[in-house]
Amino acid sequence: MIIIGITGTIGAGKGTIVEYLVGKKGFKHFSARAFLVEEIEKRGLENNRDNMVAVANDLRQKNSPSFVADELFKRALESGNDCIIESLRTQGEVESLKQKGNFILLAVDADPKIRYERITNRLSSTDNISFEKFLADEEREMTSDDPNKQNLKKCIEMADFTITNNKDINYLNQQIEEIYDQIK
Repeated sequence: MIIIGITGTIGAGKGTIVEYLVGKKGFKHFSARAFLVEEIEKRGLENNRDNMVAVANDLRQKNSPSFVADELFKRALESGNDCIIESLRTQGEVESLKQKGNFILLAVDADPKIRYERITNRLSSTDNISFEKFLADEEREMTSDDPNKQNLKKCIEMADFTITNNKDINYLNQQIEEIYDQIK
């Protein structure tokens, strides 16, 4: 059983990588976003990026810096399949999963203008924002000294493989295949 985690910047292509691994390689998908949306709905909050960040930070503060990833890891283990955990955002999440063994971390990034265009095209409720808000959200999530808060920069630095997704889908799929061949 292999567990792949994905980290990366907003709109870089995490979901597209997940779709490829699920569709072509039979991976089971576990999403931090879906986990947080469940919690947001339990709390009766509006589903937006600010609440997603606040709820994630609250769960980590109350439990541990790796809480969300650890909960998804438990679900992954129960499945018994090769799995992908999408949207790792804190150093503690990555460290916890690496300690569990058989874990590979992929990071994905792309030019900010390309990423913004992607998020506006996907029409998600959390992505209906201005380019300035997009950049501010990313800046907020990029670094933090608080282990309970997002630190994408550190997570990306901890990755076993990094993908730059500035080209087309075929090029991205080729990069995924090359990494998959190395993992297997």
